Order: sequence, then C-alpha cells, then structure tokens
Amino acid sequence: MNQTTKEPAVRTAAKTHMSASPHLRNRLTTGKVMLQVLLSLLPAAVVGVWVNGFHAFLVIAVCMLSTVAAEAIFCFVTRKPSTVIDGSAAVTGLLLALCLPASVPLYVPFLGGVFAILVVKCLFGGLGKNFMNPALAARCFLLISFGSVMTRFTVDGVTSATPLADLAAGRSVDIMQAFWGFSNDVIGGSVAGMLIGGIYLWLVGGITLHIPVSVLASFTLFVGLFGGHGFDPAYLLAHLCSGGIVMGAVFMATDPVTSPTNAFGHVVYGCIIGILSGIFRVFGSATDSVSYAIITANLVVPIIDEYCIPLPYGLRNGAQEGKKKRPVLPREAVILGVITLIAGICLSGVYAVTKEPIARQQQAASLASYREVCPDAESFAYDDDLSAAVEALGGGVYGTSFGKAYINEAVVGSAGDRIVGYVISVTSGDGVEGNITLSVGISADGTVTGIAFTELNETPGLGSLCGEPAFKDQFLGVKTDWFALSGSGLVIDTASGATGTADTASGATGTADTASGATGTADTASGATGTADAASGATGTADAETGATASSDSVESVTVMTGSSTEIDGVSGATKSSRAVVNAINAALDFFRTYKKGGM
Repeated sequence: MNQTTKEPAVRTAAKTHMSASPHLRNRLTTGKVMLQVLLSLLPAAVVGVWVNGFHAFLVIAVCMLSTVAAEAIFCFVTRKPSTVIDGSAAVTGLLLALCLPASVPLYVPFLGGVFAILVVKCLFGGLGKNFMNPALAARCFLLISFGSVMTRFTVDGVTSATPLADLAAGRSVDIMQAFWGFSNDVIGGSVAGMLIGGIYLWLVGGITLHIPVSVLASFTLFVGLFGGHGFDPAYLLAHLCSGGIVMGAVFMATDPVTSPTNAFGHVVYGCIIGILSGIFRVFGSATDSVSYAIITANLVVPIIDEYCIPLPYGLRNGAQEGKKKRPVLPREAVILGVITLIAGICLSGVYAVTKEPIARQQQAASLASYREVCPDAESFAYDDDLSAAVEALGGGVYGTSFGKAYINEAVVGSAGDRIVGYVISVTSGDGVEGNITLSVGISADGTVTGIAFTELNETPGLGSLCGEPAFKDQFLGVKTDWFALSGSGLVIDTASGATGTADTASGATGTADTASGATGTADTASGATGTADAASGATGTADAETGATASSDSVESVTVMTGSSTEIDGVSGATKSSRAVVNAINAALDFFRTYKKGGM
C-alpha cells in the first residue's frame, strides 16, 4: 500500500515583504539629486564670487557651514539618524547664499542658515515635510530682521542702485551687464549662470519645464500688460534679468517638496508665482517680490493638489455611487473669502476717496515747512534746472558719504523779483524707526536759514528730540561746508583742506587729525578713546602725512568729510537719529553747492 507523504506547508511570510503600490525602482537617490542641484548652482556661484570678491565666497561658506552644522547638531540632540549625508542642507545653504548681497556681515548668513534648517525644515519633520522652501523662508526672515544690510548692494566697494531700483526710478538698465551678473545685485545675480545650471538640471531629469516656463511667461505677460511700457522688449528683458525672477523660477519654485505633484498643477502653481511676482514688482514696494510670491504659492500647494490631480476613471462623472468624490471648498472658507474681498474693495474705495485730500494736506505741510525754514520768502516756485537736477538722481541714494539720503525736491524762495533762498527736501533712511524727512533752508550765500521736519517718527524722549529747538537751532545762521557730530562721540578736526573722520560706537570717542590734503579715518570700540584706531581702553594716534590715508574697519558706514566743518551736539542717547539728520542736512548742502556751481 503506497502512502503519499504530504509535505508540510512551508511558511514564507517571514521572508516576504509586502509593500503598497506603485512598485517602482530607481537608482536615483536623494543624495544624487542634491549633488545635481549643487553642480547646477556652481556657474552662478563662480560668477558671483568673481564679480563680488572674496567676501562673497565667505558668505557662501558661512551659509553652507551653518546649515550643515545646524542639521547635524539637531540630529545629534534629538538622537535621530544623521541626514547631513544626503546633501539637502548644503543645497539650502548655497541657495540662501546666492540670494544674499555680497556685502552682508557674516552673522547674517549664519543666522539665516540656522533659521532655514532648524525652524523651517527640522521642526516640521525634516526633508520632505517642510511646507515652504527653507532658503526662501530664511531670506524673508533676514529681510524683515536686517532690512538695512539686506538691501545694501556694493560692487568693488561702491554702493549703487540695483537694476531693479533703476527700473523703479525710470532709469535705463544695461541688460547685458545684468544678464552676465556684472551689475549690482545678489551674489547669484548672473542670469546666464542660472540658465546654464537650469538647462543642466533639466537634461539630467532634475526638473521639468512646466514651472519655469509658466512662471516666466505669466510674469512677462503681467509686466507687459500693467508695467506701463507695454511689451517693449528692452523693458521686459530688463525685468527678467533683474530681481531674481530667473533664480526663483528655475531653482526655488521647482523644489519638489513644496511644489504640486502633477504637470497641470505645476502650470497653475507657476502662473500664481508669476502673477504675484508681477503684482509685487509693478504695484508693491517690497524689496524682493519673487521670494514672497513663491512662499505664498507654497502655502496653496495642498489646495492645488486637491483640485488638479485627475480622479481615477471609475470615479468620474459619478460612475460609482458611494465612493469618495472630489472635495469642495468649505462654506466657512467661502464666507471668509467673500468678507475679505468686500473688505478689500471697501479699503480700495477709501483710499481712492482720500488720496487727493491726503496729497493736498501733505503739500500744505510741505509749504508750511518751506515758510518756516525760509521766512524771508513771499512765494516758492520750481526752477527748471534745479528740478532737472533732482530728476537726474532718479530717486536713488544721493552720493556715497551721506548714508541712505534721498533728495526729494528743491524749490526757490523769492521776495518780489529777488531770490532770497532755496529749500531742499531730503529724506534719510537711516532713522531708528524709519525714514526721517526734513526741509533745509539755505540762503543764496550758503547759510542755513532753518530746518523743519515733515516726517520724524523716532523714539519718544530720544530720537524725537531731534525735532526740538535745542537741537534744531544749532544749524540756524551757520555757513559751513559740513556739519559734524561732536556730542555723540563723533569729532572732526580739519586743517587747510584736510579730511578726517571718526566713527564710534557705544559711547566711544575717536578723533582723526590729518595734515594738508591727507585723509584719515578712525574707528573706536566701546569705551576706547584715541585719535585714531583704538581698542577697549587703549589709546592710539594716527598722523596722516600729505597724500596718505589711514583707515580702519567701522561699525557702521563712515562719512568722509572734506573742507571745513562745524560741530553739532547730538541728542544724548540717540546717536543714530542725530547722525541721520546731520547726514541729511549735509546731503542738502552738497546738493546746493553742486547746483550753484553748475555741476549738475
């Protein structure tokens, strides 16, 4: 009798791994993707360092080191596997660095890198879970926190307007300079470098063209329709080559973590970014429109995915009852949207109704200030040559020795047929609480006849004291080349046309003494006293010989003065406000002298 031996069933469950579909395999890893991005950013980084010098390299290095270190420390403290090896932190650091001006102090990129990794990335779960682009979020954080240094652009040590500022002021822009990255902009301002890197990234499959093309096309269309110059090729190319729109379209908006998941969603997302960038660029006053546009679009990506991902075939047109259908907007969201729309329309209506009355009030306030500073004048009028000189400035910063001083307008005061003086309206952007705007009255021989503030929002009891007679009256009836602070630690000693400047911080006192034709600069630290460059408690002396220059690093930008100067006691405890006012008045005096000499 044959008996069949039944083999026991072999359990293989322990050897089988069941995973959800789709069952796709790819050799591409996160590390390889990040390496591709780093390589694609190299052309713009190399151009940025070449144009802006070694400090730009230091900014890049500090940014990348801070992001990598922040992620490594976070993983160590939280006892999570280190994710530094995937290269995402290095990419964030390089992207952030390319968005920064080359002249920023090194603590700015350090803080930005730490913020990008710890706050925007790690605290939300790490790579793949952040809801907005870390580099752009950090840039916006730095713009809000360090506005003055984040908007100061220099090339070869010379501060000048960016191409975007030139466009806003109505000036022409050298398109080729901006395209190659030789104009005054951020480190990664080379459009050519960005396009080379973007093409490489597209060829290796790192990005698709849906987002970049839709961003640039919608932005160009919006600027052409609403920019006021039509579809003038030179105007449109100037906008495309400035302000970081290409960098944002190619590298920031295409971040796979914070962008939609399908092609149609990419197009919708790109158009939102392009239109928002155009709105901010044409109608707004933000220092950076593209960054704000992209992080705003990042926030609506979940909604885009909800409505742009196609439904499975079996669920279309209600083919299967009881199955999950496409979600609809909650009623509360619709109500809130309608309320916001109505509020916006009402605010726009109020603005339209009050715009002209406010303008008339501002004009009346300006006229009152003109009468105050030029009391002998019976009437005020614009002079064609003087107005042309103001317009030639294009709304940009006046000179290089007055901080952020802007000449607003200049008028001539007359009594009958006789010119009795001039009034120059000037604004300083270096106030503690914002802009300081004042009118400076100057007689025909250059004597200051008075100053009157039309905008002074400085700290009560400190900077606001600049508007009090004790400070203002020091300028009355003085004929001088320059005013210099003495009561706040800034002393200028000049002899026979010599130049000297001292810049101090924290109550320090510094003096620069120069001989004929020499230039000297002194900078002192807290508690230091000296006639040159002194450290804490130390005393030093700098004596510049004819034609020699003595200088040292400064806490803030140093104002170099020439000719004779008159000392002014600053407001105690409000050195920055006092310096802003003095710089504004010096700018007005310099503008007046240049105009009188026919140099404009």
